[in-house]
Amino acid sequence: MDWSVISSSIPVYGEAALLTLRIGVIGIIASALVGLLCAAVQSFRIPVLRQIVAVYIELSRNTPLLVQLFFLYFGLPKVGVVWPSEVCAIVGLTFLGGSYMAEAFRSGLDSVHPIQLQSALALGMSTPTAFRHVLAPQAFAIAAPALTANVIFLIKETSVVSVVALPDLVYVAKEQIGTDYDTSEALLLLVAFYLLLLLPISLGANWLERKVRSNAFGS
Repeated sequence: MDWSVISSSIPVYGEAALLTLRIGVIGIIASALVGLLCAAVQSFRIPVLRQIVAVYIELSRNTPLLVQLFFLYFGLPKVGVVWPSEVCAIVGLTFLGGSYMAEAFRSGLDSVHPIQLQSALALGMSTPTAFRHVLAPQAFAIAAPALTANVIFLIKETSVVSVVALPDLVYVAKEQIGTDYDTSEALLLLVAFYLLLLLPISLGANWLERKVRSNAFGS
């Protein structure tokens, strides 16, 4: 193990980690928005849209992110649609993550008793207002463990985006191994930087989960 190689490589891995984090955060936020919208469509049984959402979820969950990225980066240019690597990575991560978030939100919404919505409507709330202030907070609290797991899952899935020529952590590690043959050093830095990314996110997500559940249920 050459520690001089490790110390000189840290800045490069730092930049790659920031890129990985940026793609992951944007992808997670977009996935949560897509998932919440899809869950609302399913829960309120909106005609036509409900069928479209069901097809999207099945397609997304049953195709690997690697295949989705190949389609976005190599397939779309064949029909004249060319996106930068980072856009392809974010769209691919959102497409995959949205379906997982949708199922988590849907299970949460299904767990909220229908009388909650009926009571809110009886008090004069509109359906969107009742959803935003009554159903969604409780559903989010119930779905918090699944959402937390999805966040960690999506951050780890960013390891695939190197296939679209993005200099993320995996890409940098592969380049170092292929060019300088610093296999041990590259793998050590790769593991270390992923731990630096994932441990704070995991701890923060667990804290947020407990906070949300406490606020929602008063416990």
